[in-house]
Amino acid sequence: MLSIPPYQLRSIGDHALLIDFGQCIDEHIHQWVMAIYDYFQQEPLAGLLDCIPAYSSVAFVYDLVFWRNKTGNSTVVDYLGRIILERLSHVQLSARRKINRVDVPVCYDPALGIDIINLAAAHGLTVEQVINMHASKSYHVYMLGFLPGFAYMGKVDPRIATERLQQPRTLVKAGSVGIAGEQTGIYPVDSPGGWQLIGQTPLRVFDPRKKNPCFFAPGDEVLFYPITLSEFQKIKEHESAHR
Repeated sequence: MLSIPPYQLRSIGDHALLIDFGQCIDEHIHQWVMAIYDYFQQEPLAGLLDCIPAYSSVAFVYDLVFWRNKTGNSTVVDYLGRIILERLSHVQLSARRKINRVDVPVCYDPALGIDIINLAAAHGLTVEQVINMHASKSYHVYMLGFLPGFAYMGKVDPRIATERLQQPRTLVKAGSVGIAGEQTGIYPVDSPGGWQLIGQTPLRVFDPRKKNPCFFAPGDEVLFYPITLSEFQKIKEHESAHR
């Protein structure tokens, strides 16, 4: 049985604890993150308000009053920390969790992917090569954040990894597909942003009217596939008609 990688358990704020595996983008580490998250979903702990997976950490948000009434002479951090650490001994990677695979259409036309020409030139590539590199592999969703439904995915081909813009834009259109360093992602709503924009999807990746408003979830595997500008417009019209 695989042993859990080295980690730290520490307090963040006055009502949360964090299991931290260090700053990294590593799919093996993230498998442990999701295994811990899954375990606490299946074996809920009273007084635990939320369990939040990220790239290489899991946050536990707890009811401070509930745990203060249970601690006796211990602090909440020490008391709850011991319980969480004991439960970690039961977390296993022996059974691989079911993976949700998601196909996402993207129009890489420079009219929508307004940075794709400059990004290609910066790497000595053609636009077609950038498209092929971006759409030739699947991406692991590590976490949601920044905006509701914004999925941080990785890793992109190192030949197209590109730093954020030095000056973020005040408006990025919903559905815009971008690259930032080794990551790729989709803006779920109109917002400011500094990612390098290489395309746009016609899909609505965040809809607050749905029971599950976020199109993606941590642990998903995402595959982008190219579509033409006319196909983009047709899918966009279909999506708008069914809202």
